[in-house]
Amino acid sequence: MWLVTRYSDVRQVLMDARFQRSLLSAEDAPALTGTPNLLDAPGGLINMDCAEHLRLRRVVQRVFTPRGVKRLRPWVEQAIDRLLDELEERGSPADLMAGYAAAVPNAVMRHLMGVQDLEDDRLRRWAEHAVSDTSRSAEEVAAGLRNLMEFSADLLAERRAAPGEDLVSTLAQAADQQGGVPKAHLANLVGGLVVAGHDTTMTMLGNSLLYILGERPEVCQRLASSKEAAGALAERLVHLIPLGRNPEKPGCLRRAAQDTEIGGVLVRAGEFVAADIGAANRDPSVFTGSPFDDLFAPLESPTLSFGGGTHYCLGIWLARAQLEIALHRLAARFPGLHLTIAVRETEWRLSTTTRSPLRLPAAW
Repeated sequence: MWLVTRYSDVRQVLMDARFQRSLLSAEDAPALTGTPNLLDAPGGLINMDCAEHLRLRRVVQRVFTPRGVKRLRPWVEQAIDRLLDELEERGSPADLMAGYAAAVPNAVMRHLMGVQDLEDDRLRRWAEHAVSDTSRSAEEVAAGLRNLMEFSADLLAERRAAPGEDLVSTLAQAADQQGGVPKAHLANLVGGLVVAGHDTTMTMLGNSLLYILGERPEVCQRLASSKEAAGALAERLVHLIPLGRNPEKPGCLRRAAQDTEIGGVLVRAGEFVAADIGAANRDPSVFTGSPFDDLFAPLESPTLSFGGGTHYCLGIWLARAQLEIALHRLAARFPGLHLTIAVRETEWRLSTTTRSPLRLPAAW
């Protein structure tokens, strides 16, 4: 396996159609992990390429455009304000992971999918199984994934029979109009959106809060005072703080469909490439100086945290909006917010792709 770390080389791997995800699950490919998970499923959007990938991506991408997220933004702001009201009513101290970092994406995803009565615990269990670490048996994870796929298939059937204005109804209608989208692939897509909407946003928000409150509390005043500052800070934190680290898969994996040169090195067809996005985002030839000095400064080049090419993250605009609004409004509501533990005492939740605090005890 080739490990790629320079910004230009990582960007090439992400953008170049000759490096494919679908080949990772070819018959001659080794297993990516010993435990099944939703992200490595061959029928998932992330593991498709070419026409098959484009067909399924077209079904969902119209929902997550900047214009679509702009329309959703007032609702997100109201939902976050309600969560802050609940935090304030329960009083100090509080666990910011359970009461905020996990609650924000759960509220947004339930609204998007029209499943307001879906319990937080159920969402959390699905996310934990879909991106499970090795602490669960393969049988336990497989059972959890089956339950998620059954829920997704039932929800699609329900919205086909009685469509609404939610994301699932839109996906079902778009798939039917386009044609050629297998039911299993659509159910996998819905399940993937449930998981990604919860896990990645919770991780970004939880890790950002740990860093700001634990190491950079001096930025809170500026964060609270300006939406623009919050947007700049959110972008830099997403850029600098990776979602997680997996020693088994040290980067975003691709497989060469044909002989291709990267940075003067020939990668043969069939060989594997791990594109280390975290390393690329700190490439000193692109991002000069100390990247943590000014957290509100614009980035010198676009971040690669959301991927690139045809697999560029669909939820980028919604994820950015949630992180920006959640950080800004929390800092504005609780100007004296601080952690009640040292950063070194943090206990971590580990998954196949993410790493975030188990708890984030704080007071104000």
